[in-house]
Amino acid sequence: MSTGSGGGRGELIDKVVKIRRCAAVVKGGRRFSFSAMVVVGNGRGKVGWGYGKANEVPPAVEKAVKDGSRNLVEIPLAGPTIPHTVQGQFGAALVVLVPAAPGTGVKAGSSVRAVCEAAGIHDILTKSFGSTNPANLVKATLQALLSLRSKQEIERLRGVTL
Repeated sequence: MSTGSGGGRGELIDKVVKIRRCAAVVKGGRRFSFSAMVVVGNGRGKVGWGYGKANEVPPAVEKAVKDGSRNLVEIPLAGPTIPHTVQGQFGAALVVLVPAAPGTGVKAGSSVRAVCEAAGIHDILTKSFGSTNPANLVKATLQALLSLRSKQEIERLRGVTL
């Protein structure tokens, strides 16, 4: 489920990763509340995730999108893929991201796929180990993407030309 929500900042892609329902038992029965985890990106190297809670699903998703658009981070891309192989870990979730040849597509599970597509990555191979918790997989994927370094950045840091 993805919708574009432009709010002056250019067109943002948002993908709902997980919706959870919580029940509070009250005098008249059960009262439900919902929480939503959403990945937000501009499709050109900026991506973030947001979390929102409300009594209905649409307001929860709206709040999550707003939260995610506040927490966008820039990631280096090498055309339609990533510059190099990288690992990310969050809790028991471990994600390995491998650059792929043009035309490969996004080979990933739903949580990792949401992050990659929102970031604008079109060709990538991924593998997740350990936890299958969507929230932790999203955080592990973002942690991996944040540890990426472009060729120019490595040249500048080392003071050499590659």
